[in-house]
Amino acid sequence: MQENVTGNGSGNIFSSRVFQAIIISGLFLQVGIWVRNFAVLLFVMEQTDGDPFAVSMISVAEFAPIFIFSFIGGTFADRWRPKRTMVWCDILSALSVFAVLITLMLGSWQVVFFATLISAILSQFSQPSGMKLFKMHLPEEQIQAGMSIYQTVFAVFMVLGPILGTFAFQSFGIHISIAITGTAFLLSAGALAFLPPDFKMDEETHATSLLQEMKAGIKYVLSKKELSLLGLCFLAAGLGLGFIQPLSIFLVTEQLGLPKENLQWLLTANGIGMIIGGAAVMIFAKTVAPQRLLAFGMLANAIGLAIMGWSSNLWLTLSAEFLNGLMLPCIQIGINTLILQRTEGAFIGRVNGILSPLFTGSMVVTMSAAGILKEQISLVAIFELAAVLFIIGMICILPLYNLKGDTKAELVASEEQA
Repeated sequence: MQENVTGNGSGNIFSSRVFQAIIISGLFLQVGIWVRNFAVLLFVMEQTDGDPFAVSMISVAEFAPIFIFSFIGGTFADRWRPKRTMVWCDILSALSVFAVLITLMLGSWQVVFFATLISAILSQFSQPSGMKLFKMHLPEEQIQAGMSIYQTVFAVFMVLGPILGTFAFQSFGIHISIAITGTAFLLSAGALAFLPPDFKMDEETHATSLLQEMKAGIKYVLSKKELSLLGLCFLAAGLGLGFIQPLSIFLVTEQLGLPKENLQWLLTANGIGMIIGGAAVMIFAKTVAPQRLLAFGMLANAIGLAIMGWSSNLWLTLSAEFLNGLMLPCIQIGINTLILQRTEGAFIGRVNGILSPLFTGSMVVTMSAAGILKEQISLVAIFELAAVLFIIGMICILPLYNLKGDTKAELVASEEQA
């Protein structure tokens, strides 16, 4: 069942109660996530004197649960009511963060890893529920514009988040920073309480077992060429990002010879690019096909990563970060729009749950090896390898480049068949 609460024009998207609640919730979540991420990163760097293995384990704690729980969470998201799921996930995330805070005050500092670990697990149930709400409540012609605005919120925090997180840790320490994270998660749950009531689930929703629904999800992805090719693209991009994700701070300290706190300025340049890129995609959302956005974004990010790895000049590195940020919305919005446009509503959670592990699983593999690999080859070589993997990802989705978008009639027909 689909209910549109916004009218037909893309200009009315801000009047959608669902869209307003999700955006406000996202704002609170971003505050909590960025304060947590930077507080934990700087705290672990401080405790271990910048040990590469310990730093890379922060990213593993964030992304490994995505690989393990994404498919299970996506399947349950297709079975559960999305509003209820999202609210409870935020509440449980907040409670887990406060439990970590109490343990941190009483015990070992290593417990900070659990602040990231537990909320990462719960997000695998919440995130696909948010995508289902977009599918249920927004008209098809508003989906790409809605995703553009949503990604722009993330872009704003790419600028403000590192500054906010660094300020919180340096001014208040790890304990207050973790408390801020828990409070932000609770405020996110409060914002989601203003969502419209969930639809009543059909009786047949639970007629099949969880295992049967998981098998049906795998068959569905394999039967759709565009989703299968997206999976290959996810795999290559995940391998590339896994190499550089935990090592970006060493670009600052080794390649540029600056203090570790200057990482925030690289992320700020990336975030400014994301804001501009997100706004540009929002303007051209109706005229550019999502698969073309994705291919162009993959190519541009490959070029940016190659420059970052080679450069020892601050301004050149900042320019490459800006380019990556500028083109990143093309990747994110292209992927999410393709998934929403090409997936029936009943399968969104499972499709997301299958594709996300391909990305995060491959990322975790190379992320786990990044610290060790850095001891064997140069930082430059690692970034150039990541760029090559992005090129491979772009090649994987080239067959979709001239694919025409689903018409409304095709979308309605596919939903009726489901």
